[in-house]
Amino acid sequence: MRDMKEDDIPSILEIEQISFSTPWSRESFLNELYEKYALSKVAVFEGNVIGYICADYQHHEAHILNLAVHPDFRRRGVATLLMHEAIRELKKKGCVFLYLKVRASNTDAQKFYEIFGFKVESVRKKYYGDPDEDALQLMARL
Repeated sequence: MRDMKEDDIPSILEIEQISFSTPWSRESFLNELYEKYALSKVAVFEGNVIGYICADYQHHEAHILNLAVHPDFRRRGVATLLMHEAIRELKKKGCVFLYLKVRASNTDAQKFYEIFGFKVESVRKKYYGDPDEDALQLMARL
């Protein structure tokens, strides 16, 4: 586990393309990488990026913006390690509340986030495209 670097972006984009119907662009990751109030971490195995997490924070709250793990390494605890690392660092920065959005149909992700104390706070209608779908806004107290 380490901080994300610009050299990681090609590997991250591969995982992003596999993982999401509306993947982030290279520019989106660069923005996060150089944003003052952002946290961007990667999980590395044998020198290769196998997962990543991006979060923004300000004052007492933070938002998980992106989390993905390469399909070959899913269900092996990589996402859990990434979440624990992000939460640890966000707590050190004084964050108390952590938010994220998840597709309403993504029940596996919802179950995963419940482990960290996330609860549905609201629904954002047609937040996602390709296909159109509602987002559940989740919140956890750190």
